[in-house]
Amino acid sequence: MSQYQFSVSSQTRYLPEQSNPERRQHAFAYTLTIRNTGQVAAQLIARHWVITDSDNQVQEVKGLGVVGHQPLLQPGEQFEYTSWAVIETPEGTMRGSYFCVAEDGERFEAPVPEFALQMPRTLH
Repeated sequence: MSQYQFSVSSQTRYLPEQSNPERRQHAFAYTLTIRNTGQVAAQLIARHWVITDSDNQVQEVKGLGVVGHQPLLQPGEQFEYTSWAVIETPEGTMRGSYFCVAEDGERFEAPVPEFALQMPRTLH
C-alpha cells in the first residue's frame, strides 16, 4: 500500500429535467466517493477534469477543491460529493485527477478512472 493514495469511485445519472436534446444539451449528475487508502492524512487541493462527448468534443475543467470544499482525509476516511456536467451528445465520458498534499508536505495526484455519461435508452 502506498503511503499517499486516494481511491475514487463514481455513480452517474442522466438529468432529463435539466436536459434539452433538441438543443444538444444533455445533463448528467455524478457522485464521487474519495477514500484515503494511503497511510498519511492528505488534503484534496484541486481538480482536473477531461469531459469528452461521443463527437470527440473535449471540455477541460480545472479548479480548486470540489463543490467548494478542500477535504482533509485521514487514512480510511472518505468524502462524497455530487456535481454535474452538460455535454452535446447523449453519451460521453469523464476522467481526471485530484491534486493532493499530504500532511507531511508530500504532493501527489489521485487519478479518477474514466466513467461513462449515458442517457438511458427507452423502448417505444
